[in-house]
Amino acid sequence: MSSVRALIDGLVASIREGDGQAPREQRCAAFANAGLTGPVRTLVDKVASRARDVHDEDIAAARASGSSEDQIFELVVCAAVGQAMRQYASARAALDATTRSE
Repeated sequence: MSSVRALIDGLVASIREGDGQAPREQRCAAFANAGLTGPVRTLVDKVASRARDVHDEDIAAARASGSSEDQIFELVVCAAVGQAMRQYASARAALDATTRSE
């Protein structure tokens, strides 16, 4: 395993499984952008698919639904890193397909 891959794997493991204020199940769901409900689901989906549309109201709604500032921060980080990993995997797959066909 390359040192970069080891660092990536360590980051993912840390944000999904490490100690945190948000429950591990919620962090994993935010990372996958699946399985959340209510305002937290809306916020996570916006972070993952259209981050430019995240507004203060989205954070306030997540807070009003019972999430703390620390939990919201952790879930936003999980959503962003999860989306980055999906994009990275897609880019690698496209690159691998291109280099195999040459």
